[in-house]
Amino acid sequence: MTPAFDELAPTSADITDYDRRHIKLYMRLLDAAADGADWTEAVEVLFGIDPVREPDRARLVHDSHLARARWMTQSGYRQLLGPRSGTP
Repeated sequence: MTPAFDELAPTSADITDYDRRHIKLYMRLLDAAADGADWTEAVEVLFGIDPVREPDRARLVHDSHLARARWMTQSGYRQLLGPRSGTP
């Protein structure tokens, strides 16, 4: 089950607790994109949003989270390798 999600994924230059809780979701989004899945199918399966009823919201949620997932693979992952700062 996907943890509760925000309408917009974080845009911080640092990994957030939200990112840590949603790593699996990010990986599933990346897999769907790599497999050529239609974004409408991915958003319905992964977020439970009906893209026909809420097309703008569905697109926003999908695109912001996919962008964050891509950021994680390009640079954010480095922060996972080091010590967590600012958290107990």
